[in-house]
Amino acid sequence: MSTAFASLHEAQTFLEQHPDIEMFELFILDGNGVPRGKLLHRDELLAVYETGRPLPSTILGLTINGDDVENTGLVWEVGDIDCRAYPVSGSLQRMPWRLIPTAAVQVSMHPEEGMPATVADPRHLLANVIEGLKADGYYPVMAAELEFYLLDQKPDSHGRPQPARDVDGGRPRSTQVYGLRELEQIEPFLADLYNACKLQGIPARTAISEYAPGQVEITLEHRHDALQAMDEAVRYKRLVKGVAHKHGMTACFMAKPFDDLAGTGMHMHVSLADAEGNNLFASEAPDGTPLLRQAVGGMLSTLLDSLLMFCPNANSYRRFQSNSYAPLAATWGVDNRTVSLRVPGGPALSRHIEHRICGADANPYLAAAAILAGIHRGIRERRDPGAPVEGNGYAQATELLPCDWLTTLRALEGSDWAREAFGPEFLRVYLAVKRAEYRQFMGEVSEQDWRWYLHQA
Repeated sequence: MSTAFASLHEAQTFLEQHPDIEMFELFILDGNGVPRGKLLHRDELLAVYETGRPLPSTILGLTINGDDVENTGLVWEVGDIDCRAYPVSGSLQRMPWRLIPTAAVQVSMHPEEGMPATVADPRHLLANVIEGLKADGYYPVMAAELEFYLLDQKPDSHGRPQPARDVDGGRPRSTQVYGLRELEQIEPFLADLYNACKLQGIPARTAISEYAPGQVEITLEHRHDALQAMDEAVRYKRLVKGVAHKHGMTACFMAKPFDDLAGTGMHMHVSLADAEGNNLFASEAPDGTPLLRQAVGGMLSTLLDSLLMFCPNANSYRRFQSNSYAPLAATWGVDNRTVSLRVPGGPALSRHIEHRICGADANPYLAAAAILAGIHRGIRERRDPGAPVEGNGYAQATELLPCDWLTTLRALEGSDWAREAFGPEFLRVYLAVKRAEYRQFMGEVSEQDWRWYLHQA
């Protein structure tokens, strides 16, 4: 894998331009999409760029609760060894919402100096998948579209989460999808959010009031560098949470925080270009080129095997409900929001696929890696996706997606395709973590009892 880390000049220039910055938040993204790292003093920054920063091997083998997982092979067997991580180019950015003048820098494990933790670095996994596509002449273009809830930092009188108050002091109670007044009511938050995105070079674009009180979506611009697109999605998510906290709110990316309200998704937009940047999916035909249909066929054929990466937590599966704009089956269609894979309308040159399966709780790197690996399989094997769904995809769904964590965990464990696409070393660590989380979630409940609960639900 070819990894381009940031140059020392990048850090020197930043320090010259920002003499007031006192602290630096150094972070790496783990398999669950949780940023973990350290808070460094200003005079420690240049050394990170020169010789890397040692981080414990266990940092990429933790549960979502931050517990060590012994079966990862990153704990006792290696003595929790220090692994060197280096800065990601372009990630050194000011965090304008922090009280102490602070900037953030994202790091990734070095291919050699970061071992053995390197094999568990989700950014490396995506980079490897992208390199495989490029070797065959395909250059992925991607963008992430993240939904989130703005919640009050205090629960209601029953201890339940509740939407944050609007500027006028009221609390949103109705759906009001696409409501403009709803956006006006969070204008101070949006103003700071867009300003922070501008400072960090994150291409935040359209904002809409989504399908529930307090739910918002802001789109990110497509990038011809898919790895850059996911880097920006990772930093954008961190930024949204930080700005929300500054405004006394909690930005919630949980897949289904409310039983009776819409779930929260991360729609991934993807196309393939040639080396000159021409869209290989471009066609006057609404369903795109044969290559686009092969890509769809590949994603559909690998959907079950990669579903754990799209829906990584027990809560993720509560989002799958009929007539909810969340998908239920391995389906595709043209300009149809009731299917899992949608080919949006628009000019021929903009033809691409919208992958609608991921919850907002998914790790962008892992989700993108699974999507692109599925596309690569479809192209190599010339997969036929079948006829696109027309009309209500919910009513026509025959084989539904699994609605429980255990089934998808077992599917990834038993997938020969995933072992080849992602490597056995990565899967060993990732599955050990997810198994540990499953056991924590279940407690003493047996798998048989869990199946009974799902049946009753």
